[in-house]
Amino acid sequence: MKKLLPLSLFFLMMVSFTTSAQIVTSKKEAQKKGIYSYSEKENSTDNAVAVATEKPSKPTQGPAQPVITTTNNDNVAEAAPEVQQDAVTEKKEKKKKKRVTESQRPDPDYIPAPYENYLAMQIVNNAMEFEGVNYRSGGTTKDGMDCSGMVYTTFNIFDISLPRSSYEMAKAGRKIDLSDVRKGDLLFFDNNPRRKRINHVGLVTEVTEDGEIKFIHATLQLGVVVSSMSETYYDKTFVQANRVIEDDF
Repeated sequence: MKKLLPLSLFFLMMVSFTTSAQIVTSKKEAQKKGIYSYSEKENSTDNAVAVATEKPSKPTQGPAQPVITTTNNDNVAEAAPEVQQDAVTEKKEKKKKKRVTESQRPDPDYIPAPYENYLAMQIVNNAMEFEGVNYRSGGTTKDGMDCSGMVYTTFNIFDISLPRSSYEMAKAGRKIDLSDVRKGDLLFFDNNPRRKRINHVGLVTEVTEDGEIKFIHATLQLGVVVSSMSETYYDKTFVQANRVIEDDF
């Protein structure tokens, strides 16, 4: 009996040591040993906490820019203030250019007045450059010129060839009534009662609103000057008016 007692104690000690030395290495093993319980609800909560505590990653780019959307009419729907302002300005510029373009289009109903013949205006402008030139018989330059020489030289600038003398020049173009004359027409006179023939010519420079006819010509005493048909001398010596510049010239 005394020999069995030590053996019993030794056996009990070995069992106790084996039990206390067991190590739990997983949740499954702990569940099997009854030292850990686990439910789906608990697991969901843990996952939720894990997700909630996760810090959001920082954006790698700058702040998001507003989205710009446009329609076919180039109207801005959403835009940053600077972009929207630029779009509005560009739209205004397009409208302005459109208005300017439309204003430059010729009016289809516009009919230029007869006295606005461009070639006639240019001829008159060039003739006025000779105003003040001295009279010289047979002259055709600014050193001196006679009446037909002044008209001949002026038209020749535009490659329009007229006869050199006023008498022959009166045969050019077509005769018109004095009441129908306009800028660029020619007026012929006879200021030599003994010869009874055309010996003087002038170029119409203006017909005023009240009907006064002004013309440029070269006179013996004054040289190249502008006179008026309202003067008695020219009214008495007038013979005919000719038109050499037609509208479709």
